[in-house]
Amino acid sequence: MGDSAKEELMQAAYDKAVWILGKCSTGHGFYAAYPGYDMVFARDSMIMSLGASLVSDKKMKIAIKESIDTLADFQSEHGQIPNAVDKYSDKRKHHVDFQSIDSTLWWMIGNYYYAKRYNEPSILKKNKARIERSFHWLACQDMGEDTMPEQLPTTDWQDAFPHRYGHTINTQALYYYALRLFGKIKEANKLKEVVNRSIQKSDLGLWDNEKGFYVPWRWKNHGKYHELGEWFDTLANILAILFGLADDRQSNRILNYIEKHNIQKPYPIKVIWPAIYPKSKDWQDYFKDCGAGKPWHYSNAGIWTFVGGFYVLALIKMKRFAEARQQMEKLAEANMKNHGNFSEWLNGKTGKIGRTEAGVESYQGWNAALYVLAYESLKKKRVLL
Repeated sequence: MGDSAKEELMQAAYDKAVWILGKCSTGHGFYAAYPGYDMVFARDSMIMSLGASLVSDKKMKIAIKESIDTLADFQSEHGQIPNAVDKYSDKRKHHVDFQSIDSTLWWMIGNYYYAKRYNEPSILKKNKARIERSFHWLACQDMGEDTMPEQLPTTDWQDAFPHRYGHTINTQALYYYALRLFGKIKEANKLKEVVNRSIQKSDLGLWDNEKGFYVPWRWKNHGKYHELGEWFDTLANILAILFGLADDRQSNRILNYIEKHNIQKPYPIKVIWPAIYPKSKDWQDYFKDCGAGKPWHYSNAGIWTFVGGFYVLALIKMKRFAEARQQMEKLAEANMKNHGNFSEWLNGKTGKIGRTEAGVESYQGWNAALYVLAYESLKKKRVLL
């Protein structure tokens, strides 16, 4: 494909992404997909806000604000933000789901970026007490009193697979960023120091100095037996780069690891590496009940293009502009499969569109939003976060 054709494809993908964000916008906030996933998910809607707020369309601003407000309305007494508010469909019994830790973190980040992008600090004043309750709830998850919140299995965005618990790098990266954004610098610095201790030398650290990335999760050591994950968690490691938890040396080692193992191929990017197979030490039989029960499917080393968008941002941050451009082109190609499907996930080996049991694989809002964010960031050669 020639350069002009690549430019046209990237522009077409951008236009389709904006269209999808418009379709996902409702009076209650962003739905996660169109026409499926017709509920307000905290992580989806707040991640969507990062890209949607760069689009000059009042409809986007309203959807972001309504997402924040809808989630705030159902905040728990103790400060937890819901995973999903499902009260707007006639197809299901209305309910509100919790049982997640990253929803609270993404909601706080979403508040900050709404105030920043629209120059409306009043939202932070309005939600000040709610944000502080959220920080209190997160602090209460720190049962080890070591600054790192713990989590139970399947309580973040990978809610069906894989099995991880205790100190996860995904939660620590988000928590570190939230602490920084809201001026809790002393706590952020302490968290960074603890997380970055080498697992070879510390019972608390998450950085694997031998492999060159953060391990996905870690809990207790029992003599020679360790509760520890050793696979590569793509999104979490990329967020560590973008949010400043990783220094430049660590960031480059993470990106080098991705390239060495072709985790970004055939499209950006597989969400774990390597795939987990039955009878391996990381296998749980309940994986059979979701798409991840098959290697290279769903979150079992499947390709999720919203994570690919974050990957492009990490390359931009580390000034790897030529590679960022190449990955942006591949991201456009992946999202534009089947006439611009922006599919939920693609097969990690073949790159073919994946299918979910729910049949809502198309027009995913966070795929669209991260494409917009990566596209605009690459044009300016700086990460717009």
